[in-house]
Amino acid sequence: MLETLLNTGFDLSSDALRPFLSIENLYYLLAAFFFILALASLSKQKTALQGNAFGIAGMTLALVAVILVSIVKDTRGVIITIVLMVAALVIGALYGLHKAKTVQMTEMPQLVAMLHSFVGASAVLVGFNSFLETPGLDLADATAASENAFHMGEVGLAVFIGAVTLTGSVIAYLKLAGKISGKPLSFPGRNFINLVLVLAILALIVWFVNTRGIEGGLLPLLLITVLSLGLGLLLVLGIGGGDMPVVVSMLNSYSGWAAAMAGFTLGNDLLIITGALVGSSGAYLSYVMCKGMNRSLVSVILGGFGGDAPKGAQTSSQATGEHTEITASEVAELLKNSKKVVITPGYGMAVAQAQFPVADLTRKLIGMGVDVKFGIHPVAGRMPGHMNVLLAEAKVPYDAVYEMDEINDDFEDVDTVLVIGANDTVNPSALSEPNSPIAGMPVLRVWEAKQVIVFKRSMGNAGYSGVQNPLFFNENTSMLLGDAKSSLEAIIAAL
Repeated sequence: MLETLLNTGFDLSSDALRPFLSIENLYYLLAAFFFILALASLSKQKTALQGNAFGIAGMTLALVAVILVSIVKDTRGVIITIVLMVAALVIGALYGLHKAKTVQMTEMPQLVAMLHSFVGASAVLVGFNSFLETPGLDLADATAASENAFHMGEVGLAVFIGAVTLTGSVIAYLKLAGKISGKPLSFPGRNFINLVLVLAILALIVWFVNTRGIEGGLLPLLLITVLSLGLGLLLVLGIGGGDMPVVVSMLNSYSGWAAAMAGFTLGNDLLIITGALVGSSGAYLSYVMCKGMNRSLVSVILGGFGGDAPKGAQTSSQATGEHTEITASEVAELLKNSKKVVITPGYGMAVAQAQFPVADLTRKLIGMGVDVKFGIHPVAGRMPGHMNVLLAEAKVPYDAVYEMDEINDDFEDVDTVLVIGANDTVNPSALSEPNSPIAGMPVLRVWEAKQVIVFKRSMGNAGYSGVQNPLFFNENTSMLLGDAKSSLEAIIAAL
């Protein structure tokens, strides 16, 4: 193939690569098959590495196919096309390698949010490019007019979804990175304004669909873009930090649908398939996250969970007793005398980068004959699967990690529970206080164990949801205050 190109001086009029087009869809089908295998494998920790390999294989095949098809179909100059594509690949690869080597696991949620913004921006740019290349049409040609209307609809939806994803993901990144407050932005009529924006955007898309060419369609397209960017800002600004795991998965879904719409705009079947896979899987993951918090997706979008809790709820969840503190050496002695230990990690473990000493402690306790398990809440951390990723990074055995539903009924038989940096996911007020902002949220019932040790930097923090935790003041709870990593290293030394 390359030899033929060289011999013809990159002149494709000789049909050098035309045979490739006959199997173009086969390449796309194989790439889509790899993506489906990747999603299936990523659903379990044990096969997640294999899932990444499938995803890499599918993306490599997709890139090769798209590049070759673009070269074959290009009529303006193959060399220019190749240079532009290689430049884009090099820039993207270098940036990706830099991030892969430098990003910390604690920064993974904001990195994911930032990558979602890239997808949204791409959908917007593709939509504008496709629109600007659309020639003006004869109004008398009914067939051309109907095809143009359908194409304009694709462009309008791609720009709408892409722009919402772009600004929503940027705000999510800023909140997760702590660059802006994680509290929800609340003001009178916010939800009404969002509704008006959605209706206005849909009306503009209808207007845009009925335009012909650049002169008539540029204004509605620009208005769609501006209003959609504003809608994305308002939507995520109004969502509190406690809902961030749902927001990340929701934006993941948005980015998938944006990619699918870009696929329709470009006439690329593979982009449509992969976008639909990402969009639907992200939507289902959002459902799982909402179920784990006993909330609906609508309440997440309209709500403000994650800011300051209502005063009544704060007062009712404040315990009147004093907390009990414990030392690292005392915790070590307690663990020596325990037969069953459960560790429930939270975002505080990620912030302290304590996953490695947690893994060391686990191996040491297992070597001493202690049964050690991990209990993972569906929304622990700042994105779905955040704790699982951290524990996998530290080489914690997969068979020791259990989901909340798998381990919640076992706490009555547990001698010691170590709560490392978790707050909302182990808060009993979710079950006992109907006025609490987290009322009804399923939580890990750690208080049923004989002894609970809570690793916490200080007693001043009330968690990301802003709700105080009465667990800290229970008779069977002791607080090990200070940096979680240092505390764990001290326990290991004492053991």
